[in-house]
Amino acid sequence: MRASQRRSATDESGRRRDRSRPPAPEPLPYPVTDTHCHLDIADGEDGDELTVDQAIRAAADVNVTRIVQVGCDLPGSAWAVDAASRYSSVVATVALHPNEAPGLAEQGRLDDALAEIDRLAGSSPRVRGVGETGLDHFRTGPDGRAAQEASFRAHIEIARRRGLALVIHDRDAHDDVLRVLDDVETPERVVFHCFSGNETMARHVAERGWFLSFAGPVTFRNAAELRAALAVTPLENLLVETDAPFLTPHPYRGRPNASYLVPVTVRAVAEALAVDVEVVCRAVHDNAERAFGAW
Repeated sequence: MRASQRRSATDESGRRRDRSRPPAPEPLPYPVTDTHCHLDIADGEDGDELTVDQAIRAAADVNVTRIVQVGCDLPGSAWAVDAASRYSSVVATVALHPNEAPGLAEQGRLDDALAEIDRLAGSSPRVRGVGETGLDHFRTGPDGRAAQEASFRAHIEIARRRGLALVIHDRDAHDDVLRVLDDVETPERVVFHCFSGNETMARHVAERGWFLSFAGPVTFRNAAELRAALAVTPLENLLVETDAPFLTPHPYRGRPNASYLVPVTVRAVAEALAVDVEVVCRAVHDNAERAFGAW
């Protein structure tokens, strides 16, 4: 794991947060996939970080039997490809995160970095997607948005040309993300990672045949709008993810996330949809295979 990316155990005021690892939930009745995870980013109390082997084993114990390891920069994308080659339950995606693009552009390195992502995308049959890519208007201001969009468009073309799923990061940029997607030839399979749009956007995404992947925020008490979006999402467009070690579901918000907590979100989704848990499990299992292929 890249321990340099470990999150702080204190909040912005310097107070110590509860960073203990949540308990394992009850296993799901049918195997599911964590469709977006960052196994390479360490999290937890010092000495309590899960190794990759431990994380995969803990997930399997609760019937989360497959993981999509997502790249966000060149080292992370290379790591994802390597991990997918070593673990039969893992496949990889490769990309430059939207917030990486402006800095690379300023250094004159964006084109070379995109060429390396393209190479990695074709380097192994264990690479199943290009992403997470997209637009982020939360952390990147107006000066960096042209570079973000150029990078996004380049990733879309890589995914389309190589026949891979496109995994989208969309933060506070819904209209612009849809504008770009409506302006290009998209890959056959498009996944909105950690979907954060409203009901109207959810309908639009589903009508295009794209996947909406819901993470821990759909369980948060203040997420009524997100649950409204979930309510209009057809089961055939539904995916579930952790984005671990981030976005830990309620009631463990703020504590370390990992793939073994997928069942918490799956059960919250089933409750919100008034659908049996096994029905949701079977849907997200089958949808993960449609999005990323079998493995």
